[in-house]
Amino acid sequence: MTQMLKARAGKITEEMEMVALQEGYTPEFIRAGVACGKIVIPKNKNRQRSKICGIGSGLDVKVNGLMGTSGDRDDMAMEVKKLHIIEEAGAHGFMDLSMGADIDAMRTLSLEQSNIAAGCVPVYQACKEAAEKRGLMVNMTSDDLFAVVEKQCQAGMDFMAVHSALNMDVLKILKKTGRIADVVSRGGSLLTGWMFHNDKENPLYAEFDRLLEILKATDTVLSIGDAIRPGANADSLDQVHLRGLMVAGELTKRALEAGVQVMVEGPGHVPINHIASAMLLQKRLCFDVPYYILGFLATDVAPGYDNITGAIGGAFAGMHGADFLCYLTPAEHLGLPNEEDVRIGVETTRIAANCANVLKRGGNAWNRDLAMSRARVGRNQEDQVKNAINQANLIAAFAAQNPSDGCVVCEDTRCPADVAAEFFGIA
Repeated sequence: MTQMLKARAGKITEEMEMVALQEGYTPEFIRAGVACGKIVIPKNKNRQRSKICGIGSGLDVKVNGLMGTSGDRDDMAMEVKKLHIIEEAGAHGFMDLSMGADIDAMRTLSLEQSNIAAGCVPVYQACKEAAEKRGLMVNMTSDDLFAVVEKQCQAGMDFMAVHSALNMDVLKILKKTGRIADVVSRGGSLLTGWMFHNDKENPLYAEFDRLLEILKATDTVLSIGDAIRPGANADSLDQVHLRGLMVAGELTKRALEAGVQVMVEGPGHVPINHIASAMLLQKRLCFDVPYYILGFLATDVAPGYDNITGAIGGAFAGMHGADFLCYLTPAEHLGLPNEEDVRIGVETTRIAANCANVLKRGGNAWNRDLAMSRARVGRNQEDQVKNAINQANLIAAFAAQNPSDGCVVCEDTRCPADVAAEFFGIA
C-alpha cells in the first residue's frame, strides 16, 4: 500500500511520525494531510534512507537541487560531488537529470551516494535509448517509455517528473495562439516532436492509468511535469499555460482516486504580479496537492544572477502557498553548473524558502530567525554560526576580524544596541 492508502485506512506510518516530529505537528495531522493528498512523503518502498521529509500544506517549504550527466559533460565523479554538495548545503531532495552515456550507472550512484529524496525524469532516458536502439527518438514506442518508467521506479526513485499534462489539445491551442517561447521544457519538447511526427497522443496522457499502476507499486510520488510552462514573463498565464494547468488538474484527480501520491510542477517565468494568481489557480484546479515550483523567475534580464531572480520569485511563491522550490544556479541560461554554482543555488533557494517559512510564527524557521537576532544583539558568534544558512562563510568572516570587545561594524564606537539597552533598562 502507498502512504496515501495507509493514511486513508487510519494507519500512521513511521515516515508520518518522522515528518510530524520535524514539523512540530501531531502524527494525526500528517496522516490526515497525506490521506487527502495535501501532503506527500517521497519514499520509495525499494530504497532505504533515514532522511525523510514531508512536502505540502502547513509544512515548511522544501528545497530541491539538480544534477546529472550530459553529452557535453559526462563526468559521473563530478556529479557525485555535486550531489554531496546539494545534500550538505541543506536541500531536501534532488533530481538526477542524466543523459550521458550510462544513465543507469549514474542513477545507481545517485541513489547509493545520497540520503535525501531522489527524483528523475524518465522521458529523458527513454528518448535517448530510442535514438540509440531505433535510430531516431521519434521511433520510441509506448512500451519503450513505460519500460523506463518502471525500471526507474524499481531502482528506488522517490519521486518522478512525468509530462502527462501535455496532450494534442494543448498543442493545438499553442499553434493557434502562439507565444514568445513556445516550449522550453526539455521533456515537453521531446514529447512534442514525438507527437507531431507520429500524429499520436502523448502516451503518458493516453495511458495514464498504466502509469499510475507502475508508480503505485513502489509508492513513487508522481510529479506532474509542466511541459508547457512559460519560458518568458510575457507568456505567463496565457491560454496554453492555463490549459496545461487544467489538464494537470484532471490527472491529479485520477491519481488521488487511485491512491497515488501526487504533486504538480509549476511554471518557470512568472512576473511578481502574477504569482498570487498562479498559485491560487494551481491550488484550486489541482485539489490543493503540493506545488513544486520551477522558479519563479520574476524577470528575464538577469543571466548570471538567475539564482537571485528565482529566489525573489520563490519567496513570493512560498508566501502564497508553494510547497517545494527547485533551485536555480547562476549558470541558468548560460551553461552547465559547476560545483560552486550548485552550492550557491541550494543556499540561495534555502533563503527564499526561509523567507516564506518565517511567516509561520512559532515554527522552526521563526525560532531560528529569533535566535539569530538575539545572538547578534548579544554578539554571540557561536550562536550566530549555529543559526546561519551558510555557516562556513560566517566562520571565515569572524576569523578575519580583529579580536575586540567592540562591534566590528561600529569599529571604535559603542554598539547602538548597547546604548539603547541602557535606556530601556535591559543592559
